[in-house]
Amino acid sequence: MTERPVQILVTEDEEILRDILVETLSAQGYVVHAATTGAETQQLIEAHAATLDAILLDRLLPDMDSLALMPQIKAIPALAHVPVIIQTSLTAAEDVAAGLNAGAYYYLTKPFPPDTLLSIIRAALRDRHGYLELQDRLKLNEDSFQYLERGEFRFRTPDEARKIAILAAYAAPDPSRVVLGLTELMLNAVEHGNLTISYDEKSRLLAADALAPEIERRLADPRFAERSVRLFLEQTPACVAFTIRDEGMGFEWQSYLEISPERAFDTHGRGIAMSRLLSFDQMEYRGRGNEVVCTVKRG
Repeated sequence: MTERPVQILVTEDEEILRDILVETLSAQGYVVHAATTGAETQQLIEAHAATLDAILLDRLLPDMDSLALMPQIKAIPALAHVPVIIQTSLTAAEDVAAGLNAGAYYYLTKPFPPDTLLSIIRAALRDRHGYLELQDRLKLNEDSFQYLERGEFRFRTPDEARKIAILAAYAAPDPSRVVLGLTELMLNAVEHGNLTISYDEKSRLLAADALAPEIERRLADPRFAERSVRLFLEQTPACVAFTIRDEGMGFEWQSYLEISPERAFDTHGRGIAMSRLLSFDQMEYRGRGNEVVCTVKRG
C-alpha cells in the first residue's frame, strides 16, 4: 500500500506570509490546507480531522486568539495527539506559557526563515510518527500482563527500550496512554543517562541528523558498553508502578517537569513533561535523578 502524503493545516491571515508557508511546505511534498480566520480553521479541522498530521496556527487571527481552538482540537480523538505549532510574535514568558498549557508544544517566532520552519515541522512530525508507530506496534501484542505481579527488564539500546515499553505498557489499564510516556522516559535513560548525551549535544545532533550514529558510537565505547537500564514493574489491586533506573550521573530533573517557555522553541525536550501530563497519574524522580517512578491508578 502506498503511504499517503503528510497533511498540514496552516492558519495565517497575512496573505504574503500564508503564500510563503504554503509554497515552502508544498515543496517538501506536504499537502497543505490553508485558512485565513479562526472560522475557516474550524471548518478545515472538521473536514480533515482524520488525515491531519500537524497543525500550524497563527496565534492572533482577525476573529479570535487561536488558542481558543485548542479545546476543540484536543476534544477530537483523531487530533488528540496531532502536534500543534504556534507561530507568533508574542514571545513573553506568560504568552508562551498560555500556549503550552493549552497543549501547543511547538513554537515559531515571527519572522522566521524557511529552514527554521522546516526544522520545527520535522520535529513535530517525528514525534507524530513515533506516536503512531508505537500505537501500531502496541496492537500486535497480546494482553497478558494482567497476570504478572512484578517483573524486571534490562536494556541498553533505544530499540530495546521501545520494544520493552510496548510490552510493559500492557500491565496498565490503558496501554495506549502509557506507552508513549514509558518510551520517552526509557529513551531518556539510555541517551541522557547511560550515554551522557547532554541537552545541548542532542540539539546539535538532531540538527545535523547525527543522533542515531552518535548513539551507536557511544554504545560501543568502553566507557558506556557495560551500562544498562532497568525497568521494574509492580502491580497491586490499586495501581501499576513502573520504576526506570539508569547508571548515569543523574540530572537536574526539576526544570523538566514542565515545558518551560525557554525551551518551547527547541526541537526536543518535551518528553518528561508530556509523560507526566499525558501518561501517568504520578511521576517521582528520586536521588540524583537517575531513577524515576511512574504510577498509573486502577479504576
